[in-house]
Amino acid sequence: MQHIGIFGGSFNPIHCGHIALAKEILRQTGLSGIWLMVSPQNPLKRQSDLLDDNERLLLARKALQHVAGIDACDFEFRLPRPSYTWNTLEALRKAYPEHQFSLIIGGDNWERFARWYRADDIRQHYPLIVYPRRDASPASPAALKAAGTSAPAPSILTHLPLFDVSSTEIRQRVKRGESIVGLVPEAIIDDVKRLYA
Repeated sequence: MQHIGIFGGSFNPIHCGHIALAKEILRQTGLSGIWLMVSPQNPLKRQSDLLDDNERLLLARKALQHVAGIDACDFEFRLPRPSYTWNTLEALRKAYPEHQFSLIIGGDNWERFARWYRADDIRQHYPLIVYPRRDASPASPAALKAAGTSAPAPSILTHLPLFDVSSTEIRQRVKRGESIVGLVPEAIIDDVKRLYA
């Protein structure tokens, strides 16, 4: 049985920080692999700077071509929208009964995780892996136990480097005609400049 980490996001566009983070999580956790779950655009919330779903997927796949153990995934594209994480995880479990799935989220999302759709069910059925984000300090497993929660404590990755690069910054740099070398993989620099200009 393979143990796959699900790392969701819009990846608008994918950048070196996403990939470095996924590599480090893979190294520290011993997961069999990580699937970067490219989130489809919510039709109820048009976002003018969000690139077409398939364009973002193709960029991610091209960026990850030579990265072992990390794949871009379009599984949510085929699910009813809006895409709730609980529904995605349940659909994955049914589609891939030979795999075990864990959910990878940032400390910022963990701070508001209790407000997620069926948050308790997610915690009861799918291991959580929480990585640090600037300005977000997730509670330690010990603190969670002390709070009396019966759900399994997440794996808190405290010794993970912070990667100071964002998709927003990359889009803004492209609009201003500035260099994005070192911010996105070399293989997609020209594509990112063309698509986000």
